[in-house]
Amino acid sequence: MTELRCSPLLLYVHTPFCVHKCHYCDFNSHERTKPDWESYQQALKSEMTHWACSPMFSSRKLSSIFFGGGTPSLAPPELIASLIDQAEQLLGFEDNLEVTLEANPGTVDVEHFAGFRQAGVNRLSIGVQSLRDHELKWLERIHDSRTAITAFHAARKAGFDNINLDLIYGLPNQTMDQWLYTLQSAINLEPEHLSCYQLTIEPHTRLAASHASSPLPLPNDELALEMFTETRKRLLDYGLAAYEISNFSRPGFKCRHNDGYWRYHDYIGIGAGASGKWDEWSANGNSGINRYSNIRTPERYIASVADKGSAINSQEQLDCMHAAAEAVWLGLRRTNGIDRPAFRSRFGFDVWEHFSAQLELWEKQGMLNLNRHSLALTESGLTLADAIAESVL
Repeated sequence: MTELRCSPLLLYVHTPFCVHKCHYCDFNSHERTKPDWESYQQALKSEMTHWACSPMFSSRKLSSIFFGGGTPSLAPPELIASLIDQAEQLLGFEDNLEVTLEANPGTVDVEHFAGFRQAGVNRLSIGVQSLRDHELKWLERIHDSRTAITAFHAARKAGFDNINLDLIYGLPNQTMDQWLYTLQSAINLEPEHLSCYQLTIEPHTRLAASHASSPLPLPNDELALEMFTETRKRLLDYGLAAYEISNFSRPGFKCRHNDGYWRYHDYIGIGAGASGKWDEWSANGNSGINRYSNIRTPERYIASVADKGSAINSQEQLDCMHAAAEAVWLGLRRTNGIDRPAFRSRFGFDVWEHFSAQLELWEKQGMLNLNRHSLALTESGLTLADAIAESVL
């Protein structure tokens, strides 16, 4: 058995409910004033049992659990606790299990955070997005800047010593000084992790529809690049090093779960709209990957799990070559890039030998750093990350 067949296994739990769906959001989220938590919890537990008993996941311990959304912080802490307990019973945990919960500052207080901490959550990701009130209003967030700061301190008081703050830059009419105000204010809180994303207008969102009819005054390419580079510089100066294009952490605090996605590890996804993925192995080695996506509507998801034990809406298989290309596409997002020996062990061929035709020009232009251990983007290559990664697909 190769090292990659024993790679860390991740569990993602999706909570699709929101108080309000923001106009820029393309995640599977649904406004519900009174979610049926009891039925949803039962569906999650039933689906978890289904996948834990499957041959590709059984007898494999979990490295991380991630409660995403939607708004997981709306969920009763008892629901979170019961799911963590069941995951331990069904699959078991590796040492130092990471358990992340996404939180909306407008839906939590000290008591809520304490309940999540007692349930077994040891990492919080707080969706701050901005610390300027007029920007939060435009983003349609349900909190203001004071509420966001209060939520951070409440999380600290509840005992959390591993906190991420999500931020968005590149908003309409946003200046560099305005972005740096939010960034510096977040730094001053001394979080262990920051995620800084440029605003993307995703298809099929309300924002995309409004932008199509009345284009927004978004920052030009020059300003967006300046925001990106200055963010990296400032965070490094404060001890928050980039380990992925948009993610920064203090030493020892990178998000193990998300890094597992970028390393193309296997994961179980449960919940409405969740996805899962696993490597397929044959006698000749890696033969590709399998993945699935669940029904997105919460009520239909609950009904399907009650009927069949699962709620698969679509499934897909990729052969080894296409899976390897996806692994490159994701792996190049990491600061450390792609581990060449691990890639060869997993797919049966060297990443550079197989993809050099697509990547050689980028390497000659100084956009890629190649050595016998790894293949990674250079600082210059970061700004062209999407184009470079997509060249292998």
